[in-house]
Amino acid sequence: MPSLFPLQLEPMLRAWLAEDLGRGDLTLPALAGAQGRAHWLTRQAGVFCGGGLVEPLFRLLDPAVQVRLLVADGEAVQPDQRLLDLEGPAAALVAGERTALNLAMRLSGIATATAALVAELEGTGVRLADTRKTTPGLRTLEKYAVRCGGGLNHRLGLDDAAMLKENHLAWAGGVAAAVAAVRAEAPWPARVIVEAETAAEAEAAVQAGADAVLLDGFVPEALAAVVPALRQLAFQRGQAVVLEASGVQPQQLRAYAATGIDLISSSAPVTRSPWLDLSMRFDPGWV
Repeated sequence: MPSLFPLQLEPMLRAWLAEDLGRGDLTLPALAGAQGRAHWLTRQAGVFCGGGLVEPLFRLLDPAVQVRLLVADGEAVQPDQRLLDLEGPAAALVAGERTALNLAMRLSGIATATAALVAELEGTGVRLADTRKTTPGLRTLEKYAVRCGGGLNHRLGLDDAAMLKENHLAWAGGVAAAVAAVRAEAPWPARVIVEAETAAEAEAAVQAGADAVLLDGFVPEALAAVVPALRQLAFQRGQAVVLEASGVQPQQLRAYAATGIDLISSSAPVTRSPWLDLSMRFDPGWV
């Protein structure tokens, strides 16, 4: 199962709770001393994501809150399915409700959209990867949601790998010069990826020793023609190359997968997915 990183998570949760709580929940006097129970339900079918946030979020509000997860992140869910149970001080349950649900609905929407695209690629051997088109402040969690949906994370940030795009190639004086400049300064495990918009740029990237070529804006027919040539160039150099397609419409996934590429990168699960409808129900009559 995909994992979250607690050292990164706690500062973000504190900031999000502070945004909603402000100077304090004004309904607190009505809840003073009360104990409560609640549970989460999903109103839609999809892939659940965000359960791993619930316990640490409510723990920050009150360590007495107990959370029992009934569904793991990455599991498929059906309408009206019970996802988790909560028990503890009513003030903490009410204070954390909106922040926890907002996060889980957003992440479950991404996981659900990712899983649908991954299902389209099933049996092709081609993986679906995400992009850096993420919400500022939410990148770690949105990429976690992509993993929960069965997708593959591309770069988390600019320090993960060097992706040389059109502007880099122009300012550096060409593909070979750009790749050489990055190779001279990057730490040895770092990969160099070249984004190519033409067959000539893609061939130059392989000849320059790029670890991967991102083929952007190619139609499937053009990809099918250029991929074998790139594989042959890589073989002649004695160096494997990862071939990735981007700028792909979701409805064309299988056509692109049939061209012989390794990856398809898409921002659609993050930028186009609706939230999955979840709700928190309070169990009455328990104090």
